[in-house]
Amino acid sequence: MPPSLVITTFSTKEITCIIKALKTKNSRGFDEISVKLLKVSATYICSPLTHMCNKSILSGIFPDCMKFSIVKPMYKEGNKMNPTNYRPISLLTSFSKVFKKALYIRVTEHLNTNNLLFGNQFGFRRGTTNEDAIFKLTNEILKALNNKTLAGSIFCDLEKAFDSVNHDILLSKLSYYGISDKAKSLLKSYLLNRYQRVRIINSLFNLNTVSKWTKI
Repeated sequence: MPPSLVITTFSTKEITCIIKALKTKNSRGFDEISVKLLKVSATYICSPLTHMCNKSILSGIFPDCMKFSIVKPMYKEGNKMNPTNYRPISLLTSFSKVFKKALYIRVTEHLNTNNLLFGNQFGFRRGTTNEDAIFKLTNEILKALNNKTLAGSIFCDLEKAFDSVNHDILLSKLSYYGISDKAKSLLKSYLLNRYQRVRIINSLFNLNTVSKWTKI
């Protein structure tokens, strides 16, 4: 079993670096604070924001005020009157983006340091690309051809893959990777008791409406 993850507290310098690394956007969550505004005011708010993040780490509780998201449907293709042809985009609060990135850094450090990730996992990892996966697959096929053996592969295209992740199963696996105690409590708190509402803006039909907050 790997060693237990202890999420260490952050310095104001680390939080400032995280804020600077965020993509500068004017989009806003329910708190009406954009990343652009967050960057402009970083000098003044990085200290209290660092204190808030560290207090959450020490308590194992993710702040409820950061669990609200506004969902905007983005058109993909096909019939515009069919709701399934739209992709939901969640607008989170800028503060929650900072805290989420901070947690990502600590958890990723733990996984990489203890070599807990599968070597052939190319997606969502720094330093790996789709080209790496293609090269690996091509190389294995060529090796099989050279050795006159069979090569087989299975391709799965999961619709709404992230939406299909069972949170209970995900949380139950964390202990296996050394994520337990307050670290696990914090991640569990992050996933539970979240709220969202949908905002629809359509200039063609002069439509601008927002639904009520719904627990998810």
